[in-house]
Amino acid sequence: MEAFVIEGGRRLSGTIRPSGNKNSALPLLAASLLTDQPLVLRNVPRIRDVMAKRQILSALGVAFDEPGANVLRMQSGSMPAMDPDPELCRRIRTSILLAGPLLARLGHVRLPRPGGDRIGPRPLDTHFQVLRALGAKVEITPHFYEARTDGLRGADIFLEEMSVTGTEQAVLAAVLADGDTVICNAASEPHVQDLCRCLCGMGARISGIGTNTLEIRGVSRLSGADFAIGPDYMEVGSFLGLAAVTGSELRIQGARPREHRVTRIAFGKLGVDWRDDGDDIVIPAHQELRIQAGPHGAIPKIDDAPWPGFPSDLMSIALTVATQAEGTVLIHEKMFQSRLFFVDKLIDMGARIILCDPHRAVVSGRSQLFGESLTSPDIRAGMAILIAALCAQGQSVISNIEQIDRGYENIERRLSAIGAAIRRVTL
Repeated sequence: MEAFVIEGGRRLSGTIRPSGNKNSALPLLAASLLTDQPLVLRNVPRIRDVMAKRQILSALGVAFDEPGANVLRMQSGSMPAMDPDPELCRRIRTSILLAGPLLARLGHVRLPRPGGDRIGPRPLDTHFQVLRALGAKVEITPHFYEARTDGLRGADIFLEEMSVTGTEQAVLAAVLADGDTVICNAASEPHVQDLCRCLCGMGARISGIGTNTLEIRGVSRLSGADFAIGPDYMEVGSFLGLAAVTGSELRIQGARPREHRVTRIAFGKLGVDWRDDGDDIVIPAHQELRIQAGPHGAIPKIDDAPWPGFPSDLMSIALTVATQAEGTVLIHEKMFQSRLFFVDKLIDMGARIILCDPHRAVVSGRSQLFGESLTSPDIRAGMAILIAALCAQGQSVISNIEQIDRGYENIERRLSAIGAAIRRVTL
């Protein structure tokens, strides 16, 4: 078992670049099944979830090549009528996104329940809704989902919820469907936009990209493409939080500041500020983190919402930053009922947090954190704990770092390059 050993309390400095967006890469890998032509993806993060998805696709006959750093060239060619490997599919949440492409390509798919972070119930109802609307017959058993179709057909779909993967499923299935599809109440996150733009580069006809209504005109076939994945805005948010709690000046290269306007609002409630420099973000050192009270001195609230609201994946980071800000703030996680269950680890480090219920936590700062032996429960909580350890006094040991590796590429090397005292060890 591997772990991170961290000496906290060091000030960092320098420049760091976010990896490619994990949540773009995973559905884009699935998109390779929609064509027998080569699909080249650039800025692909080298993380565990991407490697797991690559294993699944390789077992289905997709050929992979790496012509450069963080570049994947893949080609599905003629595909055998076989089911994806159940054990591999159970490793990651986005294995469910194989359903749309395989239905479009083969007319049949059988998948197990997907894996992913254990952050509360993550129902797949929206996926089944869109597949059925497009003409598939879906059968649900205790351990598997099976769908068949004699041809997908366009439909007018209003999504039950603004689900990211549900929207991606609908797009992946509809681009080769017969006729037109309208997806209302669609998610519009940057990674959904990446998927749509790549598919357009492959010959799909999609309009409304970046809005909550997508219109898709089905085509008979797709070609290959060469597409660069955008920066992972969750990494950018993580680095913003890291700089703030360690009092460090950092430049985040290629951060796409316009994707962080809502992050500026949320982190601004904790006293965090930065400046935009072209496509970079620069966080100044020695910020006075102080929670900004609302009108008449009301305790402020940070809550999450579908894009362009504050992302759920950054709630763990915001909570950690709040422990280092003077004052009291309510953290309200609306989307996942187990997202906040890592706060006991911050409390063990010295944080003053009241977990009111699965969705709400009251943080009273600033608290001096102290090094501890910790375990990473999921990707985002793992990064939040890592950030806490870097600002804590003394040494911390974080185990189960496979969870962090699922979403952050070579994180210890990149943090060491800006002055962090972090090393990977085998326990």
